[in-house]
Amino acid sequence: MRTVLKFLARATLVLIVLLVLVGFWKREQITRLLAVNSLFSEEKIVGNFSNMDSAFLTHSMSRGDGPVTPLPGGESWAPDAGVNTWIKDRAVTGLVVLKDGLLRHESYYLGTGPEDRRISWSMAKSYLSALIGIVLEQGAIASLDDPVVQYVPALKGSAYDGASIRNVLNMASGVVFDEDYLDFNSDINRMGRVLALGRSMDQFAAGLEDSFAPAGETWKYVSIDTHVIGMIVRGATGRSIPDLLQEHVIAPMGLEADPYYLTDGYGVAFVLGGLNLTTRDYARFGEMFRQDGMWNGQQIVPADWIAASTRPSAPTATGSEQYGYQWWMAPDATEGEYYARGIYGQYIYIDKTRGVVIALNGADRGFRGEGVNAGNIDMFRHIAASL
Repeated sequence: MRTVLKFLARATLVLIVLLVLVGFWKREQITRLLAVNSLFSEEKIVGNFSNMDSAFLTHSMSRGDGPVTPLPGGESWAPDAGVNTWIKDRAVTGLVVLKDGLLRHESYYLGTGPEDRRISWSMAKSYLSALIGIVLEQGAIASLDDPVVQYVPALKGSAYDGASIRNVLNMASGVVFDEDYLDFNSDINRMGRVLALGRSMDQFAAGLEDSFAPAGETWKYVSIDTHVIGMIVRGATGRSIPDLLQEHVIAPMGLEADPYYLTDGYGVAFVLGGLNLTTRDYARFGEMFRQDGMWNGQQIVPADWIAASTRPSAPTATGSEQYGYQWWMAPDATEGEYYARGIYGQYIYIDKTRGVVIALNGADRGFRGEGVNAGNIDMFRHIAASL
């Protein structure tokens, strides 16, 4: 009996040592996985959204060596009671309002400040769209109607085989992808664990094999389409997204802080939602778009691409939100009114007619509620009309 007990004790000790060693060896992956599992918890969400680099693999970009482009001050605008209630209800963390390029309002909440580099979530899609326009003008991509696999041969035989670049820009790939953030086993959450564990996003995309409709026929918002856009740009240019974005967009704009991307374990940028900037720098991007891509006397993004990408072109349902090339429009959008949008309350809203740009960051755990997005757009319109 003593021999058996000694054997069990030694075996238990060996097992404990092995578990400790594995935990030490995989400590970074375990830390990131735990971060994913608590990323949106009520007590951590605000801090997490301003400090994504403390828990995930990242790739920094340089803001460049030039001076910061100022946001000149204009007549101060103060939120009314309705706006203040909305700010509280929607857990807003940062709000920057520009009118005709002048800074009319800036405020921060829930313990955040102007220096916080906040996670973009899906606002990053609109940055990648801008880069597509630049690469297209440079000739690295010949046509939006080229097949995806022409630039990404690794996707041959996947659900993307048969889709065009235009299809994925429009979120009309027809690829089966479950975007339910509340379902632990959904595709979007499986993708999050791929990111946390340092695995390959490219392999994840190539592993998608099922389609629900022919490419180009039906609109359905699937974030993995944006990762495929990133694969197309990398395949066409032979360069990484952070390097291209830094050269063609970030450095010329005179931002305040060095942006960064979250990445997978292979250094590939999480282009569908992993960009991090200050709220003021999000506003600068919106203002550049309001000015048809012109910034500090330089054409950053081709004007014809801005016009094409920010008007409805996707096969969305009648009466629903409209979609262009990784930009949103309200069902009743006026000419020149569009927005970038990310989960939990991230927006860059542009109303060209009124000359208004609104950058909003938030930690809104109720963002999926019925009417919340429509209410946010109504509030942006209210703010724009009151300036």
